[in-house]
Amino acid sequence: MRPQVVLATAAAVAGLTFSGVGRAAEDVYIGGYVESLLEFARERHPEFAAMRHEAAAAAERIEVAGALPDPMFRTELRDITNEANPAASPSVLPARVGSTKYTISQTLPWFGKRELRRDVAVAGASEAETRTRATWMELATRIKQTYAEHHVHLSILRLLRENIDLLSRIGEIAQVRYAGGIGTQQEVIRAQTERAMLQGDLAMFEGESAQASARMRSLLGRPSANVKLRPPEKLRPLPPPEKLEFAALEARLVANNPQLGAEAARIAAADKGRELAYRNRYPDVSVGISPIQTGSRVSEWELMFELNIPLQQDSRRAQEREAERMAEAARARREAALNQGLSELSERLAGLESARRIEALIAGSLLPQAELSLQSALAGYETGRVDFAMVLDAQRQVRKVQQDLVKARGDQQVRLAEIERLIGEEL
Repeated sequence: MRPQVVLATAAAVAGLTFSGVGRAAEDVYIGGYVESLLEFARERHPEFAAMRHEAAAAAERIEVAGALPDPMFRTELRDITNEANPAASPSVLPARVGSTKYTISQTLPWFGKRELRRDVAVAGASEAETRTRATWMELATRIKQTYAEHHVHLSILRLLRENIDLLSRIGEIAQVRYAGGIGTQQEVIRAQTERAMLQGDLAMFEGESAQASARMRSLLGRPSANVKLRPPEKLRPLPPPEKLEFAALEARLVANNPQLGAEAARIAAADKGRELAYRNRYPDVSVGISPIQTGSRVSEWELMFELNIPLQQDSRRAQEREAERMAEAARARREAALNQGLSELSERLAGLESARRIEALIAGSLLPQAELSLQSALAGYETGRVDFAMVLDAQRQVRKVQQDLVKARGDQQVRLAEIERLIGEEL
């Protein structure tokens, strides 16, 4: 990551945290590069923070799931009416009743049950962690796409302003020709009309740019008013073609896709849950020890052993069938997620390749030809060899080709962000 990106993000976070008391906080600036926006969102976005806390909570359940139940303590006061000792009056004090029995017992699950419960909790924590990754990849994708869209808007705005200036120049030429008697007033009016139409497009794209900026602030977690967003300066470079081979991306998707990871964790939890359902056929054991107090001394000791009798076999078989169906459902969901992911990957790659080809065609052929045609039309119009309609057509063609080039580059960034979301990491 660029050093200036890290410094800008750190300055923004510090400005949010340590703004002066009793005075307006100084403005801090983030953005310019998409990396700084991603770093800021990772620290500030509330939904992602909530997912991190939930994943941490799920990790804490592992220790709870594998722990023994708390031991039990019980006290029994025997012969509180002192029937065996008529000289004594009824009492509830341990030393003044017939005898007092103290019992300490501990329930011990059948062999392997604690480990299986712990394994189920580990799978649940792993699923929560992958859900957190999925949330981040979704958020990062939206930030990258919004950044690219904003960059497209600003680039088109710059082109529109250049074309408005060009139409002003064309209008001046038309005015001079009309004043010299070699042009018509209609040419002057058409130039002014075309310029007004471009100004309308300019206002529309300015509105879309403002909307993209507002959308970006939302994706960053609604930073305070003193945090200012720099306009996008440049798009991310595209990875080399060898990194965009479908086979390589397919392997990375299978290994790193967060949704597939979550489904794999569900499969693990379902498998362990099924094993635990089978283990429930066996009883849990409780052991205990009981000292018996008579008067002020312990006169006897008892040892206790008990177990539950698993007689309700129908309900246990139903639990086992439920666990088996849950495991089968988890595997089917993973297969469906894999098919969907590979289908989307293929579509996004095709879209990216199409946008790259369009960019190469426009930049290498269409745009130079359109610009040469416009220059020739302008030169011919000044000398009276070309009519005004041809100049406007050439200018419109240049504007369309320029905007198509900008949109093709932005579309590549959108497709790249979607591919990175699918494979679970950046290229």
